[in-house]
Amino acid sequence: MSTTPPRALTGIKIIDMTSVVFGPLATQMLGDLGADVIKVESPDGDMLRAVIPYQNPGMGAAFLGTNRNKRSVVLDLKTPEGREQLLALLKDADVFVSSIRPNALARLSLSPEVLRELNPKLITVAAVGFGSDGPYADKPAYDDSVQSVSGMAGLTTMQNPDNPPAYAPTIIADKLGGVTAAHAITTALFHRERTGEAQHVEVPMFETLASFLLVEHMAAATFEDEPQSFGYKRMLVPHRRPVQTKDGYITILPYSNAQWARFFTAVGREEMLDHPWVTSMDERSANIGGIYDMVAQIAPERTTADWITLMEKADIPAMPVRSLKDLPQDPHLAATGFFQQIDHPTEGPIWTTKPAVKYSATPARYDIAPVPKLGEHNEDILNKPKLE
Repeated sequence: MSTTPPRALTGIKIIDMTSVVFGPLATQMLGDLGADVIKVESPDGDMLRAVIPYQNPGMGAAFLGTNRNKRSVVLDLKTPEGREQLLALLKDADVFVSSIRPNALARLSLSPEVLRELNPKLITVAAVGFGSDGPYADKPAYDDSVQSVSGMAGLTTMQNPDNPPAYAPTIIADKLGGVTAAHAITTALFHRERTGEAQHVEVPMFETLASFLLVEHMAAATFEDEPQSFGYKRMLVPHRRPVQTKDGYITILPYSNAQWARFFTAVGREEMLDHPWVTSMDERSANIGGIYDMVAQIAPERTTADWITLMEKADIPAMPVRSLKDLPQDPHLAATGFFQQIDHPTEGPIWTTKPAVKYSATPARYDIAPVPKLGEHNEDILNKPKLE
């Protein structure tokens, strides 16, 4: 009798016709939760396969980071045979997720309406750059272009008009889109479980990132007749940055009135305890750059380790600034087993990370099925004998 705990999405079949990061990250998250994810690739394969670094062609590091717990089949949808093979996979699938633009899908006779006739229980998901009801609908989209148009790249200029726009040094639009798509798919599955009704789901990168940014940056524009006063001041002041200590950098973040009072007490600046910047959140918010600058001026008096000890005693949030290469030695990540080395059948020992979310009854797994080679499962999936 198996002692392996069940996973939440065991028995759910997902046909994944996405590429790069946006869609594949979403379906990897669902595969970690037990879904049977069949990755449909063209004869050329997902372009992310070719992105360096890699040990073997077609198995790039970023591809390995977004395609575990999947099976790969190669189908040429430009041929009648390839399209018929895809339709056969979709007949008993639960979810079809695609990053092909909707008009191109329609030309292949793979629109949600056509597929719903084939399989009334099929949830169709469009992972797109821009929502279908706007003038950008047919534009191609990549992370950098979405960072530009969403306001993300312009945040640096809001900090200082002399700063040029800049991309965040991570593919935030793709990854946020992937997390949002995973949430949207599980929501649609839950709705179908309760009502029996399948539906079409559209997840646009642009709108997803813009709404994400405006959680705080809507700011005063929230209350205006014509929204204009965007930007949350605390996020945009130039002094909001890690501060330099005697031997490195640290983030020290008092937030409440009580925390600021404890901070100034800890550093021997009791004259600040009755200052409006400490006693009034409104006054502090209006002058946030000034009080952050005070922290920056005080920080070089102590080492990073001394600051951590002092702030822990005062119960004030503080963390050292680390680089990515420091993370494998981080004591918290080491204790939680965050980094895991697995033995890939073609790539040998490779490092991966455990899913961050913990489920007490249905744990997510990172090690069930290794990232597949291109078309590795064609024989198993496409040529499986039909049951009589």
